[in-house]
Order: sequence, then C-alpha cells, then structure tokens
Amino acid sequence: LWDPTMVRRPLLEPNLSVGGMTFLGASLFLFLMANVLTSKDDPVALAAARGAEQFFYEPGDEGKNAPKDKVGDDDAGNMATKYDAGDNATESEAAEEARKKAKREDLLARYGPGYPILFQLQRIPAQTIAAMMRSGTPEGEQERAQARRSVDQTTVRLTAIFSHLAIVLGVVMIGYRHFDNYKTGIAAATLYLMLPYTARMTGFVDHVLPAALLTWALVAYRRPLVAGTLVGLSIGAIYYPIFLLPLWISFYWRRGLFRFLSGVLVAVGVLVIALALEWNGWPDFVSKLQWMFGWRLPWNVPTEGFWSPRFTTPEYRIPVLAAFIAMCGSFALWPAQKNLGTLLCCTAAVMLGSQFWHAHGGGLYLAWFLPIALLTIFRPNLEDRIALAVLPAGWTPDWIAKRSVARAA
Repeated sequence: LWDPTMVRRPLLEPNLSVGGMTFLGASLFLFLMANVLTSKDDPVALAAARGAEQFFYEPGDEGKNAPKDKVGDDDAGNMATKYDAGDNATESEAAEEARKKAKREDLLARYGPGYPILFQLQRIPAQTIAAMMRSGTPEGEQERAQARRSVDQTTVRLTAIFSHLAIVLGVVMIGYRHFDNYKTGIAAATLYLMLPYTARMTGFVDHVLPAALLTWALVAYRRPLVAGTLVGLSIGAIYYPIFLLPLWISFYWRRGLFRFLSGVLVAVGVLVIALALEWNGWPDFVSKLQWMFGWRLPWNVPTEGFWSPRFTTPEYRIPVLAAFIAMCGSFALWPAQKNLGTLLCCTAAVMLGSQFWHAHGGGLYLAWFLPIALLTIFRPNLEDRIALAVLPAGWTPDWIAKRSVARAA
C-alpha cells in the first residue's frame, strides 16, 4: 500500500551475472519439478481432481445409462415383484441423491470453489498420458480404479509443473517487456525459485495455478481483452480475484475498459456454459455454480487453521472481511492515476489481504501474491505506463495498425 507513494526507484542490480542466475534458476526448476514427479501428491489437489470427476460423473453412473435387455415372456412373473419394490426403490433413490448432495457440499467446504471446470479440462491430457503409459484396456473394477487414480495423479502433477513454468516465464517476460531490463526479471524469477515456500508447496495446485493466471494477466496488460480473460479464469479458479475488479477497472477506465470487461465476461461465461453442458435441472446447475464461485455465507463456512474454533472465534472474520472489501473498493478511487507500478503493488495487496479472512489455511497461500510482490520490490519507476499512453485506441494492436499505415503510405 505504501509503494505507490515512492516516486524515486533506485535500480536493484543482483550480484550475480545473467548466466549464473539462469543456471541457478534452471537447476532449481528441474529439481523442484523432479520433486513433484517423485513425491506424494497433494491430498487437497488430488481430492479436488477426483471430486471434479465425481461432481459430473458419480462412480457407477456409467452403468445406469447402459442399454437394458428387453423383458421377455418368461420374465412376466417377475414384474409384480419389481412393481412391489417400487416404493422402496424411490426411497433408495432419494437417499442416494441426498448422499451425493452431501458429498458435493463436503467437497466444496473442504477444497474450495472452482475445481470442476479446470480439473475436467486438465484431465484430457492426463488421460492421454496415462493411456500411453499402460498397455491395453483396464479390465475389472480394481484395474479401473487404479487407472482413474493414475489419471488423477497425472492431472495434479501436470497442472503444478506447467503452472510453475508459467510463473517463471511470466516474471521474466514482465522484466523484459515492461521493465526494459530482462536481468531484473531473471533475478525475481530466480528468487521465487529459491524461497523455501516454493520448495515446500511445489505440488500444491491451488497455490500456483491462480498465481500463473494473474502473472500472465500482468504480462498482457497492454492487451485488455487478453488480460481480462486471464483475470476471469482466475476468478473461476479460486473466486478471490473478483476483488481485483475495482482496481483493474479503474486502471482501464480511460482506455480499454470495454475490452477488459469483455474478456472477463467471456471467460466467466465460457466456464458457466461448460457447467451447463451436463444439464440435470436447475437445482443441479445452481449447485455447480455454487461450487464454482463459492457462494456461501461467511458464518456458514467451516473454518480451519487460524480461524479454527480451537484458536479463535470465527465470527471475527466478518469485520476483517468488511475491512478487506473496503480496501478493495478504495482502489477504484486511489491512487487517482494508476500506472503499471500501481497495478503490481495493489494486485499483490488484494491477494495478500485475502489471506487474512481465508477460511482454509489462511496465510499459507503465498503464491497468490508472491511473484507479484517480488516484481514490486524489483520494479523501476513506471509512472509513464498508464493505460492512455500504452494501450491502442481500438481493438487492433499497435504493431498491426502501424504496419497498415506504412503500407498505405
């Protein structure tokens, strides 16, 4: 919050050469990703990946839609028994539906919003890789369960590895394109890989995936449509980036606002439409939306970690949440003129502030703001990087417009 008031920004040169930092960063990345491949999977992410599958396809549902044999004359004597058992079948179906609903609510309460869509998309390459690693088609319930577990593990590991790679490349790109100093970007990326938190939480997808989306939204800030799409995807991933909208809308207010909002609405709309593809009625669709956006009252959320009833009173989260919302709303007015430096530090402040009222492991999700906070520390003076100066006036990028003018001339 203090960073926008600092006008003079001395250049922070790292005390390693570019070659040394690149070697150190590449070695750390390889070791950390090897740890992801060989260590045990994050139980939260693994359960979320499996919960995403169960949310759309309950185990055993594939057999319900299988074609049934026609009833012949010899089976007529058994029909009366089946009709007598109709009431019991109805009761059992109601109990089964209640069990599924309770399981979904439990998954939502324990693993947070946003997982069904993103993990369903990630299961596509995971299923392909898992199929390539095994020969033949799994036969038997035990083999099919093992195949599903293999897909879940591959899903989690692929998502974690590519998310870390996206963060590192995004930080380097911001230094190269927006700081005009690729050495600064490499230094920030290397420091991110050196921190103990990164080594401890390497395989935790719910930590790194939102960070990757937000980092690349900052990379693409000169393309409001792309930046809005990435912010919309991050909202679908963990819900909390929705509090970034006052800040980003204020940044694009004088130019690019419609393009940014279009990207956000398109991304969220695609996620909602994808939820509706498996249509099972309005109650089921509303339940999926609740999973995606985490629609739960703060006082009805089971709390863990700092907000656990063992340590404190969960009701104290409500004034903390109110103060957080007031801070996020204030970014619509302060600072009056926002530049890229303001966008960096205030985005980090919002994602850091969400840790104070996060009901599950609040304070542990450092990756949500860590890459952006490192860029804030290393950044130069960016007062000239305002939307009115760096964004094209229309939907066409500058380099295409300049080439068109040159050809016309």
